[in-house]
Amino acid sequence: MKTAMAIFCLLSFLLMGCSYQTNKEHAGSKTHSDNGIPSYYDQYILNPQVTDDRALQKVGERLRDRKGEAMLKAVNLPHQTYQIGPIQLTIREAKILHYKPDYSLIDFYHSYTHEEEFDFVKLFVEIQNTADQPLQFAPVAIMRTNSGEQKIWEDDIYLEELNGKIEANGTKKGNLGFILENSQIESITIKTSDVFNEKDKKIHNAKEIKVDL
Repeated sequence: MKTAMAIFCLLSFLLMGCSYQTNKEHAGSKTHSDNGIPSYYDQYILNPQVTDDRALQKVGERLRDRKGEAMLKAVNLPHQTYQIGPIQLTIREAKILHYKPDYSLIDFYHSYTHEEEFDFVKLFVEIQNTADQPLQFAPVAIMRTNSGEQKIWEDDIYLEELNGKIEANGTKKGNLGFILENSQIESITIKTSDVFNEKDKKIHNAKEIKVDL
């Protein structure tokens, strides 16, 4: 009897331990992976011309890779979703980064700035087309800072093909980034494009969104 009771207690402790570990792993998977990278970056393909800043989540953190050196100056993790007609736009994070590109990328950045190092604001977004037809949409057509600086979609340094066609019931996610002349800002306001169907007919107006930094 004592032997049976001991075995029962041992199994109970093992099951409790397994349950605790499973719950712990499940809770952790909602936000960050083991390497500190937020889970919303899952399946994201690293950008070929910008340093990987996914693990930079606290102001003052910095890292260097073969594409350059980046330091986080400001961050906001709003996780806000906005409805623009049949388009759902989710802003997962907004950052201001100080960036010194590797020498091998200087020519690429000369089309945006002649500075060897600079600050830029970036957004990580997810776009979902809830319609049963392809649509045309740009998450950032115009970006303005509260200090009056303005950028347009052509100034985006990431070039991750987030603008344009999105398939029926399709999703896209990735980064958009804009080099700043003045990074001493408190907020940005982005204006999306209008939403167009595959026949280039407008089906919904653009939306303005303010993001604090």
